[in-house]
Amino acid sequence: MSGTITGADGKARCRWCAAAPELLAYHDKEWGFPVDDDRRLFEKLCLEGFQSGLSWRTILAKRENFRIAFHNFDFDKIARFTARDVARLLKDKGIVRHRGKIEAVINNAQRARELVKRDGSLAAFFWRYEPDPENLAKPQTISTSAASIALSKDLKKLGWKFVGPTTVYAFMQTMGLINDHAESCAIRMKMARARKTFVRPA
Repeated sequence: MSGTITGADGKARCRWCAAAPELLAYHDKEWGFPVDDDRRLFEKLCLEGFQSGLSWRTILAKRENFRIAFHNFDFDKIARFTARDVARLLKDKGIVRHRGKIEAVINNAQRARELVKRDGSLAAFFWRYEPDPENLAKPQTISTSAASIALSKDLKKLGWKFVGPTTVYAFMQTMGLINDHAESCAIRMKMARARKTFVRPA
């Protein structure tokens, strides 16, 4: 949903963050700020996969449980998960107990290790898909883009799962590859400054 709402502090913010109290802090402190940490990038892509068919509020409420269950999304550790781990996770009421999504995280951890070996870091790979800021659609008016389609396609070629264009677009929004805060949102300029000083990983 595009547009803004006025917060208790009198500042305009993206309308979606008014849906629940916990979304406000997420919007102000995380959503859209550029990230180059491999573990955080991997975590977000995995959580976006878990969100498929659900709301982000549901996933955010369970995020700490996910972090415990998946060893803080250390993909080196997750890559060694076995069928016993899958069985353990399917019994964990603190996360989304979906076999396909759980197995996708394990698969993607293995693919992440391969990608780091090939490209040096996940960040170096993902940030190659940062689109030209001059050619972006109006904030929060689309759910996929040429860049997200390209990244999704290339990840699938490398064997990643649950990385469709919509999932990848949400990942790009959150990890700062695009500035998709509403044009009048108070955080938009703050994020723009963060993106300006951010050193893109090589």
